[in-house]
Amino acid sequence: MPRPVILKIHSVSTRTLKTRVSDDLTAETLPGPVDRPESLASGAAAAADLDSSSPSLLKELFVGLYEFLDPRYDHDFRHGSDSSECSRGGEPYSRPWGWYRFALKVLDEYPDGNTWLGSDGRRSESSPGEWPVSFHGTSIDGARGIASSHYRAEPNQVCGHGISSTPDIQTAERNATTFRSDKTGKSYRVVMQNRINPQKRVLTEEGYWLIPVPEETSADQEKRTVEASIRPYGILIKERWVLQVYPTTVNHSHSVQTGAGESSSGSLTGEV
Repeated sequence: MPRPVILKIHSVSTRTLKTRVSDDLTAETLPGPVDRPESLASGAAAAADLDSSSPSLLKELFVGLYEFLDPRYDHDFRHGSDSSECSRGGEPYSRPWGWYRFALKVLDEYPDGNTWLGSDGRRSESSPGEWPVSFHGTSIDGARGIASSHYRAEPNQVCGHGISSTPDIQTAERNATTFRSDKTGKSYRVVMQNRINPQKRVLTEEGYWLIPVPEETSADQEKRTVEASIRPYGILIKERWVLQVYPTTVNHSHSVQTGAGESSSGSLTGEV
């Protein structure tokens, strides 16, 4: 017999979201295992404090980095979705829905101009000469280091020595490290949004885009290679919500019988 369930969405907060459990929502109808603490709910529920109007959070996340940020090009991707085809640099591009982008100051920062960024404004087609978009999951400290300087080559058992990124933000997110904000009490993940030189990348068997950097490369040469190959232009932040599914016994009035014999209403709870 199908087992009704209740859903819990955990983040770190003091607020609770509630909804009734549907009779036709069962553990059997959900994809994957019943208990999936690593699943992520939609970023559309993220709190409004994750933007450039929150000085306390900005100060915590990017202390000492204000000179590298360009708030004019910040963008809130948390509350939209778009399945239409889109391309950047001749490669398919999916906008990072569910994330908030803090833009980096990159205009006129490179000797070859701004063509690599493509034309400004919302568009679905590539611009001549622009580079494709890639994503790189990292930690908040890693993001600070990349934003204030450049990518550092590192060994990778899967991709090889260099800088790896991916055109798929979900893959990048799986490589990101969760951190908790002392200001908001919430948990977040961070991904760098880049443009990658299509003439410098190597496609690995695992689907990553690698910028190879030989281990014996000097620091100066590495910097020149990296800046000519992969350029971060945004720091993507998303609040992390954990979905957990608990099998329960539900009666016709949608009350949930707990293991201790107590009764409570089915709910979707979120600790933001």
